[in-house]
Amino acid sequence: MKKGFVYMMTNKNNTVIYTGVTSNLEQRVWQHKNKISEGFTKKYNCNKLVWFQAAEEITSAIAREKQIKSGSRKNKESLINEINPDWVDLSEQFFRNLIVP
Repeated sequence: MKKGFVYMMTNKNNTVIYTGVTSNLEQRVWQHKNKISEGFTKKYNCNKLVWFQAAEEITSAIAREKQIKSGSRKNKESLINEINPDWVDLSEQFFRNLIVP
């Protein structure tokens, strides 16, 4: 089975939270940052990864995503604050070594 990741992204001012699931977190965050797809993250400029959790199987990640999405914003904020109280962009480590022309 494929591994999975549940993740939350927000915008510059932390006013919206997007919860998603993927099997390739680095690639998916890159897609959000570069506004590859139409949708919520593009519309609301969600380009900052503030929380993620790995799962051994993608099905477990999907179940966790549904659980988080059904919860309140307060619950999402609590999850983020547990591991990232300053709401910094956790994806900076992914892209640190890229050469930008």
